[in-house]
Amino acid sequence: MTYKETYYNFNDGNGPVAARCHPNGGGWVALTAKVDDSVYVGRNAQVFGNAKVYGNAQVFGRAKVCDDAWVYDDAKVFGNAWVFGNAQVSGIAEVCDDAEVCDAAQVYDAAQVFGNAKVFGNAKVYDDAWVYDDAWVYDDAEVCDKALVFHDAKVFGNAWVYGDAWVYGNAGASNLDNETPTP
Repeated sequence: MTYKETYYNFNDGNGPVAARCHPNGGGWVALTAKVDDSVYVGRNAQVFGNAKVYGNAQVFGRAKVCDDAWVYDDAKVFGNAWVFGNAQVSGIAEVCDDAEVCDAAQVYDAAQVFGNAKVFGNAKVYDDAWVYDDAWVYDDAEVCDKALVFHDAKVFGNAWVYGDAWVYGNAGASNLDNETPTP
């Protein structure tokens, strides 16, 4: 299929770059990005850099997928969400609202990241876990099963939150091997 090529400024500091409107939704896709025709990219969404979006994934609203990030399977990125760095979102996972997933973080299975939540570093959020509000999951932390991390909670280090656990409010959870508790 031939696409009409033009130039578009993704406001990432690179100025206008070769881009096209995606045939399924009309959103902007840089020619450096790899986006399957089966993917839906809504007209206000953007995929740029070396990002890869494939399968039946959807990027819509004012969402952005960029750098070397991957979004695939039936995953959805929408609202004002931003997936960047080397992050991966897959399965039927959803990243939405003003949430960010970046660095080498992974969100997969049926996990959801929303609100102003941030998942970064080498963190993983999977199964049916939710991270939302202003919560952060980072470093090598994992949140899985049906666990919830919300409000201003921070999960970091080598922490593992699982089962039906809730971490919320001003709570922080870590499991750093080099930490010695202070009496």
